[in-house]
Amino acid sequence: MPGCPCNSQIFDGLSVSYKRVLWVVIAINATMFCIELTAGISSQSMALRADALDFLGDSVTYAISLYVIGRSTRYRAAAALFKGASLALMGCWILGMALYHVVYLATPDDLIMGSIGTLAFFANLTSALLLLKFRNGDANVRSVWLCTRNDAIGNIAVVAAAGAVLLTGTGWPDVLVAAIMAGLFLWSSMQIIRQAISELRDAKDERAATMV
Repeated sequence: MPGCPCNSQIFDGLSVSYKRVLWVVIAINATMFCIELTAGISSQSMALRADALDFLGDSVTYAISLYVIGRSTRYRAAAALFKGASLALMGCWILGMALYHVVYLATPDDLIMGSIGTLAFFANLTSALLLLKFRNGDANVRSVWLCTRNDAIGNIAVVAAAGAVLLTGTGWPDVLVAAIMAGLFLWSSMQIIRQAISELRDAKDERAATMV
């Protein structure tokens, strides 16, 4: 059917059901940003603060994804390129903060880390399940899926880090997970940027062909 992601054409997000899902996912991410940032500050957890920043970034970038749906390939690819660059900056910031905490190491509250990390996991799992059938598409659509999938993986790591903090009595697991999350953000940003640049190049070639 038209607009269905299972169509032979690359799904561009032009679907009422996809837009509704995006609105729900945006609301989930915005809510979890507020919850996790508060918990991250109170528990002194670098991993929770990194994940909270990710929820904020997702809320903004998903809103951009929603805005460019139905626009030209150039607009959608440019939006994906912006999201990829933002994800790379986020990864660099988290990595820098992780290195900072290597020097000024603090032991976070493992109970808050574990409970909020679990809550965040279920929030991202819900988002991932809602987006599952839309996981294949253009750079704009695929970037939403990749970010959500990575978030769920990151939440599992946060919960595992909370258990490791409890067992070891140190903040090293928290810092290590933050660094791993930073690496995951950087890897995903490379995938998004690569696909976005390819789509921008294709759109340019198409415009050039129509002018001949």
